[in-house]
Amino acid sequence: MDLSLTVLLIIGTCASSIYGFNKPEFLDRWMFNPYQIHHRKQWDRFVLSGLIHKDYMHLLFNMFTFYFFGAVVEQFLNFQFGSTIGGLIFVTFYLAAIVISDIPTYLKYKDNAYYRALGASGGTAAMVFSSIIILPLADICLFGILCLPGFILGVLFLIYSYTKGKSGGDNINHDAHLYGALFGIIFILVLSPGSGLTFIDQVLNYRPF
Repeated sequence: MDLSLTVLLIIGTCASSIYGFNKPEFLDRWMFNPYQIHHRKQWDRFVLSGLIHKDYMHLLFNMFTFYFFGAVVEQFLNFQFGSTIGGLIFVTFYLAAIVISDIPTYLKYKDNAYYRALGASGGTAAMVFSSIIILPLADICLFGILCLPGFILGVLFLIYSYTKGKSGGDNINHDAHLYGALFGIIFILVLSPGSGLTFIDQVLNYRPF
């Protein structure tokens, strides 16, 4: 059975995250630390921090979301560019989203030795919002209980990120959700400008009942 790139990325992220749960020294080296990046040139932290998570709930939330939305983006890119080129674009897009979404935080905290964050927030948010542009009305079911159109779930996702970003204190870079979302929207509109018009038309004509 062939595994999609979405599933392979999830497997890799779960493996590194679970390994790090009981390895503080491992987490410390991979964690997003703008001070260490800036002063010790540890640029790999931009990517490595997206492959680890704080706990099982943090990991489950990101990977569960990525599983559904990432699959949509992967299939779209495979259809547009073929499996090889589309797959390369997909992986590059995901990793680039993790890096780019952290740049504003890096610039803000590069001289703060105490700031740390971790998680695939930027990559996940980019997948969420690029897939929402592609299929805004596609139902996404939360744990098989609550099913909502993608664009509504996306709004709830941003509200969650904004709220958690305000409270802070959990070593999760919730601000990356916003910048990852913007990157995802721009990315898909550059590749497929017509998707923007289709998105607007579908949302304006949406009727819940």
